[in-house]
Amino acid sequence: MTKPTEIKALVFDVFGTVVDWRSGVAREAAAFLQRHAPHLDAFEFADIWRREYSPAMEEIRSGRRPYVRLDVLHRENLVKVLKRSGITGATDAEIDELNLAWHRLDPWPDSVPALNRLKRRFIIAPLSNGNIRLMVDMAKRAGLPWDAILGAEVVRAYKPSPQVYSETVDILGLAPAELCLVAAHNGDLAAARRLGLSTAFVVRPTEHGPDQKTDLNAQQAWDFVVDDLNELASQLDASID
Repeated sequence: MTKPTEIKALVFDVFGTVVDWRSGVAREAAAFLQRHAPHLDAFEFADIWRREYSPAMEEIRSGRRPYVRLDVLHRENLVKVLKRSGITGATDAEIDELNLAWHRLDPWPDSVPALNRLKRRFIIAPLSNGNIRLMVDMAKRAGLPWDAILGAEVVRAYKPSPQVYSETVDILGLAPAELCLVAAHNGDLAAARRLGLSTAFVVRPTEHGPDQKTDLNAQQAWDFVVDDLNELASQLDASID
């Protein structure tokens, strides 16, 4: 286990860990669906759209497709979902606007105060599959106090590809153990640990809604296991003081 005092920077998975993507996408989709498919549930629509996320990135991780930013994948996935749902007649402008739902997600209640606490002692940045503009827009709207924007578009690869973690360590000029990945997803943490990063698991039991079945508990002995980001900040404060 890493000594907490070795940690100099924390990088964060964002979708699900820092922000509530499901509620935000459902909120943005509701008005669109009211116009085009009032029989569809906005949360189900958000879930269907999100299910296209990993397969689309796998095309790039596997080398079958060159890197494109997540905004592009999200829009392509949205067009697929609309066609599959039998939704016709939406204009390109409407589709573009709905695709910006991912730029307007709300943080979990603990995220902003905890990030501000952590920022006082550590470098903090997203390590997200989201592209730079998406992360900047989200941060400005939600008040996420990042020191930098890092992640997929910076290294032109999607998590959990190893280079996302190793190149981020190099960008920050740190030893791997000095960088801690904070995530609500065991798979993300496992990939980071294989590259020597420190790890912190945050339980987000409703990321996928009230019937969530995955990532309800830590599957390995991560360096930190916490119920929210304030608890992580307190543990790090206690270990340093």
